[in-house]
Order: sequence, then C-alpha cells, then structure tokens
Amino acid sequence: MSLKSSILDDMKIAMRAKDKKRVGTIRLLTAAIKQIEVDERRELSDTDVITIVTKMVKQRKDSTQQYQAAERHDLADQEIYEIGIIEKYLPEQLSDSEIEELIKQAIAKVGANGMQDMGKVMGLLRSDLAGKADMGSVSQKIKALLQS
Repeated sequence: MSLKSSILDDMKIAMRAKDKKRVGTIRLLTAAIKQIEVDERRELSDTDVITIVTKMVKQRKDSTQQYQAAERHDLADQEIYEIGIIEKYLPEQLSDSEIEELIKQAIAKVGANGMQDMGKVMGLLRSDLAGKADMGSVSQKIKALLQS
C-alpha cells in the first residue's frame, strides 16, 4: 500500500470517527499532495510524499517556536497536535550513531577531505536519509567530521 493511500485511508477512518481536528490535519496534508500533483501533472511516489510530509513537519516546528515566543500557547498546542499526526507518515528516524556511520561511509565513498567536499557528501546522503533524519543536524555532523 502506498503512503498516499494510507493517508487517504486514515482520513476516512477519522471522518467515520468524527474526529474533526484529525480530519482537518490530514486534509491539509492531502491538499499539499494534490497541489503538487496538479502543478506537476504527475502521480507522486512515496519518496515525494515523504518530502512533503517532512516539509510540513518542519514548517509546524518553526511555527511552534514562533507561537511560544509570542506566548500564544493555544496556537502552539495546535501546531504540536498537527506535528504528532503528520509525523506518523514519516519513516522511522535513524539514531545519531546510525547517521554518523552513514556520514562516515559517504565521506569515504566520495573521498572527501575538507569542507569543499561537503556538497558531494550531502548530495550522496540526501536520498538515503530522506525523511529519516533532520537534514539540518546531518549537515552540522558532516561539518564536524570534515573539520576534524
């Protein structure tokens, strides 16, 4: 079963349960998927859907920080709720040690020996880590390993 089908099935289940908050959140996700399908005139793969889900989670985390800074806890709570629902569609997150091992393998494969090779390492890891790790923290780990 594709990820998109799973999302649509979950929406149907939430609708039957009359869980309006959950339905609303899943509708936001399906709308984002449909928007890209219409714009690009193609059926999205699971990798494309994971990219959309990752982007939506990142946007909500950023919004949560801003709402908390502005002391709008009601809005921050809504964003946290949406993150909880949307994150269920992401693959299992890798541990720090697994990420570090993949980075070391990529550095060896590319033959990177300095910061000038960071783009090559990131390019190699981007597809392997899509949705499985926060690419911002991966970037920081790559920098640390390349500088040492």
